[in-house]
Amino acid sequence: MPDDNATPDAVFRIVIQADINRVWRELTKTDEAQGAVFNAWLHTTGLVPGGRLQMRTGTGKHVLVVGEVLEFDPPHRFVHSHRFTQYDDPVCQVAYELKPVAGGVEVTLRVIGMPAGTPTAKAMQQGGDAILKSLKAIAETGAPPLGTRLMYAAFALLEFVLPKRTRSEHWPL
Repeated sequence: MPDDNATPDAVFRIVIQADINRVWRELTKTDEAQGAVFNAWLHTTGLVPGGRLQMRTGTGKHVLVVGEVLEFDPPHRFVHSHRFTQYDDPVCQVAYELKPVAGGVEVTLRVIGMPAGTPTAKAMQQGGDAILKSLKAIAETGAPPLGTRLMYAAFALLEFVLPKRTRSEHWPL
């Protein structure tokens, strides 16, 4: 449940020139890295309300995000709770809404109940646009922008610096 001491919802929007099912797959795939979401791998007990989820590093040695599926309505709406494992911040929610529009699909990323003044709030404010820009590039061209790919390569090389508390053994699914 979102924190009562939260900032207003953060809302990010973009129009992607691609089929709605292509965009939906990029946000919900579990069989490869999610290039739009910092190249993390989605692991879940099921993409159904009540299913637990994690975003893990490519090696699987670290869990970056934990949550629970709250809504799952393909290919239009995916809502899950969200907590970064490296912070003790309260849980918030992330909602992806996809709507067909002229020329493609409008994607809205909404962060609900973001805990005010926390590392989570700062990370989510910075990450929202980056996620949607990467999603657009992948859906339209098949790959994230070059700068993003280089950043992901650096993430992989620097995985060893992640806090010990993010290790997968501390976050059983």
